[in-house]
Amino acid sequence: MDTKTETAQRAARLALVAALLLIGLWIAHGFVPALLWAVVLTIAVDPLHLRLRVWLNGPHRIVIPLIITALAALIVLVPLAFGITQAVREAHDIASWITLAQAQGVPVPDWVERLPMGADAVRGWWQTHLARPEDAAEQLRLLSGSAWLTHSRTIGANVAHRAVVFGFTLLTLFFVLRDRDALLEQGRRAVLRLFGPTGERVGTQAIRSVRGTIDGLVLVGLGVGALMALVYLVAGVPHPLLLGGATAIAAMIPFGAPVVFALAALLLLLQGSVAGAVVVVAIGTAIIFVADHFIRPAMIGGATQLPFLWVLIGILGGVETLGLLGLFIGPAVMAVLVMLWREFLAPAVVAESE
Repeated sequence: MDTKTETAQRAARLALVAALLLIGLWIAHGFVPALLWAVVLTIAVDPLHLRLRVWLNGPHRIVIPLIITALAALIVLVPLAFGITQAVREAHDIASWITLAQAQGVPVPDWVERLPMGADAVRGWWQTHLARPEDAAEQLRLLSGSAWLTHSRTIGANVAHRAVVFGFTLLTLFFVLRDRDALLEQGRRAVLRLFGPTGERVGTQAIRSVRGTIDGLVLVGLGVGALMALVYLVAGVPHPLLLGGATAIAAMIPFGAPVVFALAALLLLLQGSVAGAVVVVAIGTAIIFVADHFIRPAMIGGATQLPFLWVLIGILGGVETLGLLGLFIGPAVMAVLVMLWREFLAPAVVAESE
């Protein structure tokens, strides 16, 4: 076989592989987020997986992946069920309040007079927009009747889609954990064949970055949520556990927790507790300041070897591009790029020193 024929066949094979890859991505594009979530979860629970294999020292191929998958499902579903239960309990009271407000208006509450500043402005806005029944009905029209039905259908479709993604994520997590060793060996061989030692270093850095990001975001967020739940409880905020869980989730996203602090402070203001609102905002700001400026940079930057500025760009840019999944993918991509940049500069630095 001559050289031209071999070249033509090689080009045809590459074109066929590229076409099949594109078709495969097109077919599976709806499940790509679930696959990526499964990879992130696998990286997160792999240390636990290995410890369980040592402790149980038995038939771990099916049992341990099944246990870990069930735990992952419970960690998500139990708080979600708790939140839904709380929402259902309050739905009737909220609906009754909206109906009464539309029929009779909402009088200016007593706490407005106790505001340290802006009481006249708040009273004037309230009397203009909520005090009379027709004004209250106009302000609350989005929460009633057909408008709410339309919103609920959209929300229901979105929830159904996310439920399917979550179920497929758990299924993928189980199979990835079950075949962990074989998949790692296949991935290592493929990376070495395609990219050489650099590819293996990129993979190692990406895994280390995802794990460090999980520690820095998830664990710190859970800690912030637990502390703030105690603050909410002492300050008298309604539903402190529910708001503590919301704070934990929001604290995983930079600048997200202050939104929950503001909501808790608003609830206290509605109850007439101005001092409690100030305490919640002050303590929450202090906790977030320590977490974001000392604890989180040390955990994420130490694992990824990234300056905190690039960690922040990776997190915020990842969230904007990929949603919640970008919290973990963004810093990993930045860490790999910085590693490649440093390796690119390393020979030049050595040459200059000589």
